[in-house]
Amino acid sequence: MATINTFEELEIWQLSREICNHIWDLFEKTALGKDFELRNQMNRSSGSIMDNIAEGFERNGRREFINFLSYSKGSCGELRSQLHRAFDRKHISKEEFEFLKEKTITASKKIGSFMSYLIKSDHKGSKFDK
Repeated sequence: MATINTFEELEIWQLSREICNHIWDLFEKTALGKDFELRNQMNRSSGSIMDNIAEGFERNGRREFINFLSYSKGSCGELRSQLHRAFDRKHISKEEFEFLKEKTITASKKIGSFMSYLIKSDHKGSKFDK
């Protein structure tokens, strides 16, 4: 496996960033932008997906990284639930809902797979290297 030097190189972080940008586009283009409470919750949860991946990576320890990936995976579920609320309130179209629902499911699966890989890894993290 190739060495990853920065969190920006991680496919899961890149996908999370895409999701975050799509969510922001909804705020600018739909009625969701005027539902301030839901908008703020969605902004926080979408940002939390990518931010927790970054924070966990930067801690340089496998167990800590897995822990932060778990938070990130949880934020995927939180955002997916919020997408249901946005759709139910008719803030977003069925197409927008389905597109982002699938993106969050994909991200959640990829984060889970990466967690499984790290759990099986013998490498404890760069902070444990001699």
